[in-house]
Amino acid sequence: MTKAPERRPDWLKVRAPGGETYENLKQLMRSKTLHTVCEEARCPNMGECWSHRTATFMILGDICTRSCRFCAVKTGRPLAVDWEEPRRVAEAVQNMGLKHVVVTSVDRDELKDGGASLFAATIRWIYRLNPHVSIEVLTPDFKGDLEALKTVIDAKPTIFNHNVETAPRLYKKVRPQAIYTRSLKVLAASKQLNPDIPTKSGFMLGLGEEHDEVVQLLHDLREHDVDIVTIGQYLRPSFEHLPVLRYAPPEEFKEYAQIGKQLGFRHVESGPLVRSSFHAWDQAKAAHAVPEN
Repeated sequence: MTKAPERRPDWLKVRAPGGETYENLKQLMRSKTLHTVCEEARCPNMGECWSHRTATFMILGDICTRSCRFCAVKTGRPLAVDWEEPRRVAEAVQNMGLKHVVVTSVDRDELKDGGASLFAATIRWIYRLNPHVSIEVLTPDFKGDLEALKTVIDAKPTIFNHNVETAPRLYKKVRPQAIYTRSLKVLAASKQLNPDIPTKSGFMLGLGEEHDEVVQLLHDLREHDVDIVTIGQYLRPSFEHLPVLRYAPPEEFKEYAQIGKQLGFRHVESGPLVRSSFHAWDQAKAAHAVPEN
């Protein structure tokens, strides 16, 4: 059995979040009764992103119906859908003066459309109050329901994102209720539904994947017409989650970025601290999805 590394290397150390902008943004989120994946997933970049008035909103509550063993979000029976949430998200985006916003959610497998209609409502509310903002959505797989996917795509997000998270060999251990081929089909179908919307996906290193499996992941994503890919280091949220089997060095992330560029991705964001929403505005510009101001 592989022994998990005991301490984080220097390249994974970040400053604790703080400062006036961070505190103001946190207060705004609480006043609107909103959730951010920044907090729920204990993202290491929260301080940097919030200091630049950038955040990822998590809709459909903070309780997930799935039990992925890498994720810090709570698992259980979710509360009823809050149909006022899309308006509150749009108001928060307006109050923050954002130019690019990311909207994600917990999995809601108990809902007929997996929460797709609330994604669409949130997108439309954001556009209504913030007509010049660009919107990235990071969605569940909706259990492969293409009608649910169409509901989201028809609302015209700027970027459609769905993460594959890890190599297919590790799915049973890492995300047992997901199916690798289903995630790839969702990504491909979103591009077929609207070829003008760039697609994005991401995965983590440190869960036991092999080098050849990472390279194959990149090939699979390009073969399914994904435009943007993010690669980051898995960090264990708690002792109840899967251990980190290794910390990939920065040079390895650079190697995968180079391979991704050679394969033809519009943009590759690869580094130990990279998360799906990290530098999302820059990624959008790189994918030619957001016009320069």
